[in-house]
Amino acid sequence: MTVQNHQPARSAFDDLGFKETIAKLVQQTKDLYLSDDIPWVIGYSGGKDSTAILQLIWQALSELTVEKRAHKQVHVISTDTLVENPIVALWVTRSLKQMEMAVREQKIPLVPHRLTPAVNDRFWVNLIGRGYPAPRYKFRWCTDRLKISPSNNFIKSVVQNNGEAILVLGTRKAESNARATTMEVYENRADNTRRAAGLSVNKELDRVWVYTPIADWSNDDVWQFLMQVKNPWGFKNQELLTMYQGATEDGECPLVVDKSTPSCGDSRFGCYVCTMVGEDKSMSAMIQNDSEKEWMYPLLALRNEIDINDSNREKKAKKIQADKDRRDFRRMNGSLTVHINEYGADLVRGPYRQAFREHMLRKVLEAQLQVQALGPEEVKDLELLTLEDLEAIRELWVESKNEVEDSVPSIYQSVMNKPYPGDKAKNHPLLNRSVMQKLKEKCAEFDDTDGLKYEQVRELLTIADKHKHLLRRSTLYKELEAALDKTAFNDISEARKFALEKRLNENAYKIQDVNIDDNEKNKLQWEIEKIEQSLVNFDYLQLEQIDVQEI
Repeated sequence: MTVQNHQPARSAFDDLGFKETIAKLVQQTKDLYLSDDIPWVIGYSGGKDSTAILQLIWQALSELTVEKRAHKQVHVISTDTLVENPIVALWVTRSLKQMEMAVREQKIPLVPHRLTPAVNDRFWVNLIGRGYPAPRYKFRWCTDRLKISPSNNFIKSVVQNNGEAILVLGTRKAESNARATTMEVYENRADNTRRAAGLSVNKELDRVWVYTPIADWSNDDVWQFLMQVKNPWGFKNQELLTMYQGATEDGECPLVVDKSTPSCGDSRFGCYVCTMVGEDKSMSAMIQNDSEKEWMYPLLALRNEIDINDSNREKKAKKIQADKDRRDFRRMNGSLTVHINEYGADLVRGPYRQAFREHMLRKVLEAQLQVQALGPEEVKDLELLTLEDLEAIRELWVESKNEVEDSVPSIYQSVMNKPYPGDKAKNHPLLNRSVMQKLKEKCAEFDDTDGLKYEQVRELLTIADKHKHLLRRSTLYKELEAALDKTAFNDISEARKFALEKRLNENAYKIQDVNIDDNEKNKLQWEIEKIEQSLVNFDYLQLEQIDVQEI
C-alpha cells in the first residue's frame, strides 16, 4: 500500500507570523491611502472575506485618524438584491447600522451605503411583471440587474465626481483556480500602471483601480484573523462563524485545527430564489440545523415553484415540460423562433403567460404572510413585495401586456385580506373585469382552450381604446396589424407547424445554393431531418428534452 504525504496548505502568516503580517498589511494600506486623493469604495457583503478587508481598512483609517492624516472618505457599499437569504440580509442591515454609530463615535471618514436594485430591475418585477422565465445558464438575466448595476452605478458616480476610484474587494486566489487566473491576468495587464502599488485594473469600469489586500489568504487565514482581531464596529465575529456553521450540511465548521483541516469557507449565501444552482444548500442546512429557522420554508417553496433542476432525469423532464406549459410559445415581441438539437425541433418558449404570473403573485404574497406569522420579531414587517414593486407589476400587466383586468389589486385583497394600498382601478365602461370575463366565456364557446382568441380580441380592443382620443392615429393600423400577426394562430400546435415548415422551406432553399461549402450543407441537411422528424412526431409534449431559456 502506498502512503501519500499530505502537503499542508500554505498560510499567508507563515513567513512573518500573524501579528507582523497584519501590521505590514495595515501599513501598506495606509501608504496606498496617503499616496493620492482618489476616493475608496469597499464592497461589503457581510460575509467573512468582505468583513476581513473592512476590518483591515478600518484599522488603517483609525491609525490615520489618530495621526490626523485621514484626508479622504471611504465608502462602504452593500447591495441588497431584496431576494437575499433573510438571515444574511438581517445580519448585513444590523451591521451597517452598527457601523454608522461606530463611525460617528470614532470620527473616522467612512460612510456605509445600502444599495438596492432599481424597481424595474428587481427580481419579482421582472419574473411576475414582465414574465421573464426563472434564470438559467442560457438566460442569466438576474445578476446584472440585481447585483452589478446598483454597485456599478454607485462607483461610476464616484468616478464622475472625482475622476478615479479605488475599489477594495475581498476576492482571494484560493477561492478557485479560475479566480486565481483571472486576478493574475488583470494584475499583469500592460495598462496596469499601478501594479507596484498593489493595484490591478477593473475589467468593467474605466478609471477604477482594484485593491485586494487578502488576495493570497486561505479560508483558514481569514477565519484566524476574524477570531483573533476584534471587530472595530462592535459586531461579534463569532456570530458570523456560527452563521457559516449553520449553513453547512453537517453543521460542522472547523477552525484551523491543523493545516489539513478545511475551514467553513465553502458556505455560499445567495438569493433564496436562485435557480442557477441545483439546490439552495445553505438555506436548507440552516433550517436543518436549527428548528427555529423553519419559518424560511415558504421561501424555499417559492424557489421550487420556478426551478427545473432535478438530479432525477424523469422528474427533470416533467419540470421542463411544466415550465414550457407556463410560457408563451411566442417571444416577447410576438415572433416565433425554432430551436433544433439532437432530440428534434421545437419552438423556443417565451415569457410566462398571464395565468402563471398571477399564480406566482399569489404565492409570493402567501409566503410573505407565512414568514411574518412564523418568523421572529425582526421579520414581522418583512415585505417580499413592496407597494412600489406591486405598482410596477401592475403597470407592466395593464400598460405593456394589455391585461386590462387589472388583477393586482384583487389578488392582493384576496390573499392579504385587506384593501389594496395602491391607486384604485379606473372604472372603464368596456375594458373592465366584468366585461372581460364575459368576453372570455364567449370565446370559450369557440373552442378557445389556450385562451388565444380571448387574448387577441382583448388586445385589439385595448389598442383601439388607447387611440380613441388621439387626433392623429397614424400608428393605429400598424399596432393592429402587429397584434393580428402575433395572435394569428388558434393554438400552439398550429403555430409550431407553421414555424417548422417555414424553417424547413428556408433550409431547403439555402441548400440549393451552389456557393455553400460542404460543412454548411451537412448542417442544413441535418436540420432538415430533425425538422421532418418533429413534423411527423407532431406531439410537442414528447420534446421535453429541448430546454432553451429565452424570451
